[in-house]
Amino acid sequence: MLCCGGGLRVRSWLTFASGLFECLCFAGAVFGWASLVFVLKSDGYFSQLCVNTTSSNGTYTIDCSGQDEKLSLIFTIASFMNNFLTLPNGFLFDRFGTMVTRLLGISIYTTGTLLIAFSNAAKSILLFPALSCIAVGGILFLVTNMQVGNLFGSRRSTIITLYNGAFDSSSAVFLIIKLLHESGVSLRASFLFLSFCSLLHLMRTFLLMPRKHIPYPLPEGYTYGVRCGQKKSYNIAASKDDTHTPAAKEDTALKENTSSSQNKSGSFKSCVLSWFFLWHLMWLSVMQLRHYLFIGTLNPMLTRLTAGEPALVSTYTNAFAITQLCGVLCAPWNGLLMDRHKGRARKPGESEREADLRAAILSLALTALQCVLFSVCAATPVLPLQYLTFILQVLNRSFLYGGNAAFISVAFPAAHFGKLYGLVMALSAVVSLLQYPCFALIKGPLGGDPLYVNVALTLLTLLAFIHPAYVYLHCRGLASQRDRTTN
Repeated sequence: MLCCGGGLRVRSWLTFASGLFECLCFAGAVFGWASLVFVLKSDGYFSQLCVNTTSSNGTYTIDCSGQDEKLSLIFTIASFMNNFLTLPNGFLFDRFGTMVTRLLGISIYTTGTLLIAFSNAAKSILLFPALSCIAVGGILFLVTNMQVGNLFGSRRSTIITLYNGAFDSSSAVFLIIKLLHESGVSLRASFLFLSFCSLLHLMRTFLLMPRKHIPYPLPEGYTYGVRCGQKKSYNIAASKDDTHTPAAKEDTALKENTSSSQNKSGSFKSCVLSWFFLWHLMWLSVMQLRHYLFIGTLNPMLTRLTAGEPALVSTYTNAFAITQLCGVLCAPWNGLLMDRHKGRARKPGESEREADLRAAILSLALTALQCVLFSVCAATPVLPLQYLTFILQVLNRSFLYGGNAAFISVAFPAAHFGKLYGLVMALSAVVSLLQYPCFALIKGPLGGDPLYVNVALTLLTLLAFIHPAYVYLHCRGLASQRDRTTN
């Protein structure tokens, strides 16, 4: 039995494996939008926006820029909802626990898949709420799964990183739907199958997940999920009332320590108004905008570079989706880089926080450099070069989101991590809305040529280097101050 003897260990591994499967196959599916667009176009979604035009040489062509613009707007809204709602989702999870949050996420996700399943070309408007529901439900899966790392002690960071990588790789789900569609499986059948998979999410919620939260570190005798026998279970709410138990005393000491640390490091307001937060927000926002615009405009870009050849567009779309599978492999690299850099011997008098910040400099700068290289390749109108663009994109995206969480955890008090993480994601989501006017500019005044917008975005990504430069100058200032004190 799973809850007897060594059963907790077995259950922990089952929870981890099923969580990895959930993140890999469902959570981030919305970012496989480029593959789904190909299917939606072939099924005639928003095809009424395509118009016949006469080219300069007198031949008739079909202009589908209106269709592309509408599909890009759907992804813009969905990606905005995915990030912006991270803040309220975090508060929801903290307040009501795992079960309530997951039941809400499953309901929203299933609503999205059912809306697409029962949509058609005449009901194309259903794509707007559908994709947003899939995005929001997916991020709730990720939020509730990251706590699984608490079950594994020293492997905690590795588990969290793997889940984030699996979230990135799950964009390949829409590639599978595209390949099935080309083999004769309808869009409705594929999304009905995803809807029925919600039964697996429900079973996992009740059998392999806690009702509230998984604490860290794990208290003695902790168990979760379905109870059997007389196995001792850990109740967070009850422990708060029994202030005489060792666990309660430890909890009180932890709270006092957290409060003391918070007073020393500053309030939440002072963190938000700090230069660290400002430059980090800019670092994340400019690179995220570049990624979102690339994903949202990939199909029209490939159509332009292939001169409208459907077979070539399909081949390159498949290649892009396949590279996304590598996200789960690339995700841990950034953490390994930071841990190895941090492993160097500390200088006399150097604090742990200063060592963490020093270790983050290389990661922040390398992530910015990757984004510039990715942006340059994406801006170059050479079709074979896009294979390299796809590789740089998935590598940079893995570094970007892993580095984001890692920097917030080392630069600010632990008591404010959840709020600051949610706030930076929400604010960066507002910036990501600029992708739609950029797309409208390409399709309108620029006549479909994205060169000038790509060049402008490449120059914009150079601003990301300000963040590692500021952290470097901050660390150098601390080192100089320490040397003066020593002398």
